[in-house]
Amino acid sequence: MSTNNIFQCVTRKPLILCISGMAGTGKSTLSKKIAERYNLKCYSGGDALKELAKEAGYEITGEGWWESPDGLSFIEKRVKDPQFDKEVDSKLLGYAKLGNVLLDSWTMPWLLKDGFKIWLMASFDKRAARVAERDKMTFEQAYAVLKEKEAQTKAIYKKLYDFNLGEDFVPFNFILDTDNLNADQVFEVLCRVIDNTVCVC
Repeated sequence: MSTNNIFQCVTRKPLILCISGMAGTGKSTLSKKIAERYNLKCYSGGDALKELAKEAGYEITGEGWWESPDGLSFIEKRVKDPQFDKEVDSKLLGYAKLGNVLLDSWTMPWLLKDGFKIWLMASFDKRAARVAERDKMTFEQAYAVLKEKEAQTKAIYKKLYDFNLGEDFVPFNFILDTDNLNADQVFEVLCRVIDNTVCVC
């Protein structure tokens, strides 16, 4: 399907894509590529939370900030004060109403009735290895940091919305195991799925 056909299809029925996956599945990079491919505006829940963290006085660094001491500290703050997450989710819901968007978010698959929802899956060991390579740390360090981060994050969403992040897949239309796929292969698979499932005029 050509880009023009995709755009015509999207303009007839506004497209809403949600991409989710735990750290180390490549969802953020992939979301940007998918959004560009389908002429969608891309909004990241993680980036929006970082902006709130910055306003709260945290020093924001580049990729891998969530696994840093500051990132983990902010997650602990969110556990105690759900207002940060509520504010971000309200913004993302507003963007979704406009249509033609891709939402890189852990919560939107549960909070949105509409949209095509994708979950990227990978084993914990594979994700820890990817995070270790990305953030220049040992596998053991990445493993420990991910354990701490994900336990806290799951607690936030269980308390706020009563779903089990990374365990409950009911809202998702498509689940892709990325363990044995590289980034280009994941992109290719998702484009085929979107072309043949979502953008059928």
